[in-house]
Amino acid sequence: MNTLIEGIQNAITYMEENLTEDVSVKKIAEKAYVSEFHFQRVFSALCGFSVGEYIRNRRLALAAQELAARDVKVIDVAVKYGYDSPDSFARAFTKFHGITPSAAKEKGAKIRDFAPLRITICLEGGTMMEYKIVEKAAFTVMGRKRSFNVETSYQEIPKFWEEHMGDGGQKVVCGMYGLCIDLDGSDFDYLIADNYLPWEEVPAGYETRTLPAGAWAVFPCTLRTLQDTNTRMWKEWLPNCKEYKLGGNYNIEMYGPPLAEDPGSSYVELWLPIEKVK
Repeated sequence: MNTLIEGIQNAITYMEENLTEDVSVKKIAEKAYVSEFHFQRVFSALCGFSVGEYIRNRRLALAAQELAARDVKVIDVAVKYGYDSPDSFARAFTKFHGITPSAAKEKGAKIRDFAPLRITICLEGGTMMEYKIVEKAAFTVMGRKRSFNVETSYQEIPKFWEEHMGDGGQKVVCGMYGLCIDLDGSDFDYLIADNYLPWEEVPAGYETRTLPAGAWAVFPCTLRTLQDTNTRMWKEWLPNCKEYKLGGNYNIEMYGPPLAEDPGSSYVELWLPIEKVK
């Protein structure tokens, strides 16, 4: 079995064994042999939901099973599965199951299950994925920064781009790059950036970041196929790559000039930092 897949399964097993404990994503990622920053992206691509969503859903499923099968107090179950108050537990429980915790104790109550994950490799069509390995010298970008949480970044980053383009920001930075840089595993800085020109002054509200020299796996696509390519990069290419492993805690989207006649066909590249497996 591929090492990355084994690592993800180790992490899932660790989560399952500690669902009633206060476990950090950092500790979970250690079981997968990757950084917290990259683990959350790999996990979301493979599983279709975030680490936090998986833990919450598993806890709520187990909580309902206990309420339905045993004579236990709602407050005791709430505390066991990490909720500070009966009210917060009741809101989460009702949203997930469609009934209140008290109703789940009644005979014949309908509750929802959320089974534990098991990661396997499924052989699908022999479709090819275009990519290239590029060695790049260190380079510096200049851009507009905002910090995001992994849990909400997919919804919030497009709003950041809309804001940047809508308030005239594209006159300062046209948006050649979308750069993600890890902060603490769960939060990261995102820069809408261009190449830094050292002879030009950095405007107020903008900043520079330097990316170190190293190897990158580069995946070409279009704006229309960006999300699909991103998912396949994490879900198909990385787990099956034997010669390289994940490198630094950052990744880049590189955007070509937009095509007015068909914006969806605009050229895009996804850059993933990698290291040679020794």
